[in-house]
Amino acid sequence: MPDRPFIARGFHGRRPTAPADRLPPGQYETHDFPVLSAGPTPRTSLATWDFTIHRADGRSMRWSWDELMALPRDTPTVDIHCVTKWSKFDTRWEGVSIDTLLAAASVGGPVDERYVVAFSDGGYTTNLPLADVTDGKAWIAFGYAGSPLPPEHGGPARLLVPHLYFWKSAKWVRGLRLTRNDDPGFWEQLGYHNRGDPWKEQRYDGDA
Repeated sequence: MPDRPFIARGFHGRRPTAPADRLPPGQYETHDFPVLSAGPTPRTSLATWDFTIHRADGRSMRWSWDELMALPRDTPTVDIHCVTKWSKFDTRWEGVSIDTLLAAASVGGPVDERYVVAFSDGGYTTNLPLADVTDGKAWIAFGYAGSPLPPEHGGPARLLVPHLYFWKSAKWVRGLRLTRNDDPGFWEQLGYHNRGDPWKEQRYDGDA
């Protein structure tokens, strides 16, 4: 990753245009899908792509692209919210639930770690409580709006955690590290909030 991260265009504000019960504080609705990245867009061949869950005790579970595609999949329609203040409603995705992947990774012992760190091509990481990616809250998404997920939006696959600010939905994701301690990720180390709840405006370190 570069010493000083490159941020694509999109960091600007507009007036809210949507009902308050769908639009978190400080956000505005957009019908576009702004492209915001902390570096260049990786290009990974599906023939070499894989996804791995690493357990804290050293065990791991790995899926190739074809193996991921063979798993049961969901088609969530969700609102998404970026820390740069845009929100996009009713986005349609296709992916595999994190619950499905964790069920496979728990063979030989239950998942008792409390946190996860998502890691991506390009070196990006972000940390989340395990509770924020389980019970139907998160997916490894590979489809968007009825088509394969484009590289600029994180394809071939990204983490999707729609109830948190979108930097937590790591693009180009390649795996999860399950941890017993909370280890800050890329943006979290640079002063962003550790959790990132848009309804509490948890944008930066020190926000409530």
